[in-house]
Amino acid sequence: MPSRARSAGLWGVVGTLAFLVLVQGYRLVGGSLGLGIGATVGIAVVIAVVVGIAAYATESRLATKGRT
Repeated sequence: MPSRARSAGLWGVVGTLAFLVLVQGYRLVGGSLGLGIGATVGIAVVIAVVVGIAAYATESRLATKGRT
């Protein structure tokens, strides 16, 4: 697996975990999102895909400008 794809995948995982931590923290404080576990996992998967695609698309551009 190319390092660029691996890096994008890991950024997707980081985005997903950050979302899930924020949801869990909100629920612990006493808030209610009105979403079930299935919907939360679905949103987390969408976030993983979007963040992964964004990281993959922008990494080469940042590398050519010397910002990595």
